[in-house]
Amino acid sequence: MECQSSDLTCPICLDCFQVPVAINCGHTFCQKCITAYWDTTSNIGPCCPTCNHKFDIRPILKCNVALSSIAEAVNSTRTSYGDGGSEDVESVPCDRHKKPLVYYCTRDKISVCCECAISQCESHHKVLLEVESKRQKLLLEKKNEEMAKLIEETEESINNLTENMDKAKETFQQTSSRVTAKFSTLLKVLVDRQEAIELFIEKQKEASISEAQARLSELEESAQKLRAGQAHIVYIHNRSDIELIKESTLIEVPCLKKTSTDITPILQDRISGIMEVLTRVSKLVIEDLDRAVCTAVGHDKDGSPQEKRPILAVGPSPAAACRPGGKEGLSAHRCSLTFDPHTANGNLLLSQENRKAEHLTSSTSTSTVFDHESRFDHAWQVLCIQGFRHGQHYWEMEVSKPWAYLGVTYITIPRKEKGKRCMLGMNDLSWSLQLDEEKLSAWHNGRKETLAGRSKHSRVGMLLDCEAGTLTFYGDGHVRLHAFHCTFTQELFPACWIGEGVSITLCST
Repeated sequence: MECQSSDLTCPICLDCFQVPVAINCGHTFCQKCITAYWDTTSNIGPCCPTCNHKFDIRPILKCNVALSSIAEAVNSTRTSYGDGGSEDVESVPCDRHKKPLVYYCTRDKISVCCECAISQCESHHKVLLEVESKRQKLLLEKKNEEMAKLIEETEESINNLTENMDKAKETFQQTSSRVTAKFSTLLKVLVDRQEAIELFIEKQKEASISEAQARLSELEESAQKLRAGQAHIVYIHNRSDIELIKESTLIEVPCLKKTSTDITPILQDRISGIMEVLTRVSKLVIEDLDRAVCTAVGHDKDGSPQEKRPILAVGPSPAAACRPGGKEGLSAHRCSLTFDPHTANGNLLLSQENRKAEHLTSSTSTSTVFDHESRFDHAWQVLCIQGFRHGQHYWEMEVSKPWAYLGVTYITIPRKEKGKRCMLGMNDLSWSLQLDEEKLSAWHNGRKETLAGRSKHSRVGMLLDCEAGTLTFYGDGHVRLHAFHCTFTQELFPACWIGEGVSITLCST
């Protein structure tokens, strides 16, 4: 408990005088306090703690008799009534010196009494305990505001993520319904593909929602921790200065990592190719095939559904061997082709009655090429003279080494432009199979599909079915490599793009 009058308080220990003594400058201190002070500052010489007056030698301490009597009376009164009054929660004594804690050492981060301040923290920066308590309260208020802001942002993120999860679920449901509707119009041969794509969508949905749920759990856990921290701040805010300071220094505002609340399903891009194929197949089955069946069996549109049931045509699966035989095999549709010299790029040399096209290197090219409106000026390409609008047609090309694009195109493919738009498969007018050293790729409208299986084939066959809208590629041994499914609207011409040093021969048998 502090003295009620500052006149009876020692400037060093801030408590009532114990054996008050006066020094030469007139200031009074506890005999023990001033002696301890001079002992700890012996390196700078004796001086007055109050006015900093320096002395050559330590002054002789003289007891202030009048003040000593008053101080003894006050101390006697405090001793007599100390147990009967309520104890001040701030009068926590120093464990070592049993004196009140009056300072806060900012270096050691502890509360100290006056003797500790002199003997242990003499060179440290110290502030009054009351001042430090006020400062820590201000810091606590700032931390509380920061946590409140973080809680608001976290709750907003939770709301956004929850809303986006609902939207994502709706998107997945709509996509699944569309795919199911497409598959429901097809025949039983497509049922296994339907199950596969629905399983894929479900896995994508589970993966996306699971990831979002994990992010939601993290945000909710962060919000819970922040609320707990805020509650703890409120709890210690009204504690004693000592406990408040001690607890406040242990509180840290967490640095939360930014959690994305977006859920952007990439499903549409992944299945766009499938949806395109399903649309084309649906048209073939519902319109073109129905019309073809009615024409073939002699029934008109008013015929019964039983009479107009489509006939299933099952093609070989990828990488499956196709063994043609007689009229039922590929040979039954074989056709004879020749290259059109008017379309051949200037770097291509035609020979063997225009059945062989060879790309000469720039150093060996000696031919003179005349301008022609049908010629490819920049793309190393050549078309065949023959074009097909109806029926089934099969041909084979022998490739000297794998650096070529083989396929078909409409007659309207660009001829004079620079860039890839004139190349086979790089526009919506053509379809091609790319051969290189490492892989096979299918191209249409600039979109690439890398194919599995062996990449090198010396002979490539192509089966074009105009009515069915299919272009199927076969490799060595009549292994099926790839098939395009389209609705062809114009006459198609076999064509090839030939890399430098490569020759392609149209096979007759």
